[in-house]
Amino acid sequence: MKRIRCGVIGLGWFGEHHVDTLNHLPQAEVAAVCTRRKERLKEIGDGYNVPKRYTDYQELLADKDIDMVTIVTHVKDHLKPALDALASGKHVFLEKPMADNVEECDRILEAAERSDACFMVGHVCRFGTDYALAKEEIDAGNLGTIISMHARRNLAGWITESHLHKLSALFGDGVHDLDLMLWYTGAKPVSVYAQTRNSRPELPFDDIGWAMYSLDNGAIAVIENIWCLPDNVPFAIDARMEVIGTEGTVYIDNSGSNYTVIKKGGVQYPQSTYWPKVHGIRRGYLKEEFDYFLRCIAHGKKPEVITPKESRDVVHAVRMAERSARENKVITF
Repeated sequence: MKRIRCGVIGLGWFGEHHVDTLNHLPQAEVAAVCTRRKERLKEIGDGYNVPKRYTDYQELLADKDIDMVTIVTHVKDHLKPALDALASGKHVFLEKPMADNVEECDRILEAAERSDACFMVGHVCRFGTDYALAKEEIDAGNLGTIISMHARRNLAGWITESHLHKLSALFGDGVHDLDLMLWYTGAKPVSVYAQTRNSRPELPFDDIGWAMYSLDNGAIAVIENIWCLPDNVPFAIDARMEVIGTEGTVYIDNSGSNYTVIKKGGVQYPQSTYWPKVHGIRRGYLKEEFDYFLRCIAHGKKPEVITPKESRDVVHAVRMAERSARENKVITF
């Protein structure tokens, strides 16, 4: 089997997760990594035995030996690398959110439509077993008509401090659950009312966000994102969702509470679904997501589980919620 040679652009905490996860997939080979930080480049390059290392992503894109790139830069730095990567003819996996605003998303969307290569935005929850099984139940008609949805995705303050220099809790995590809700219903937002707060005014972005959407199928969708839980909470991610239909309901607890560890420090619910390692091998949703994308490349098939248009639409919807919070009024789409 010919392995797909991958380059990873951006080597922060999650960029390293990309390198490590791709290294555990037999159809992939991490052949190049890129970051402007030379010390980090050496650390990741040496730690994962990556042969090619770049401080300029343009040089990586010019490397004809690379088949695919993943872009794991800050969301404000998604646009140009994504456009350049698509123009280079490489397959592109872009981490969510797609871009910083809908105008940038539209430019990436246009470039992806012009390209023959595979392009996908990393909405990892669509590849989670529980979330995907819920989609099958809904598509089978077992819930009837969906009338209400609520999701929470809350994190401890110590986890989120660095992120809040870059984006809000509502934008950072709201795109996950709102994307799932739009996926489940096939509906579009009609209006949104949101409220946000900042419990740490020394940080530039709000760490509390609630948004209520009215959808064009008549359903109500509520997302809750609190990035200032006390530091001693046992959850890595307190993520839960309920989907209520006229004939059935789905409840998803993705907080990790199915796996409980009690130590001297108290009870803990370590995250065991997104990217755990078992027997030294990476497992979880991120691995499933990459496996799907690599199979699309291998078979010359554009990804369908998440489309660029869907990724664009959820960015627009969450930015509209932030506008609602700023203006303190209902915003109509």
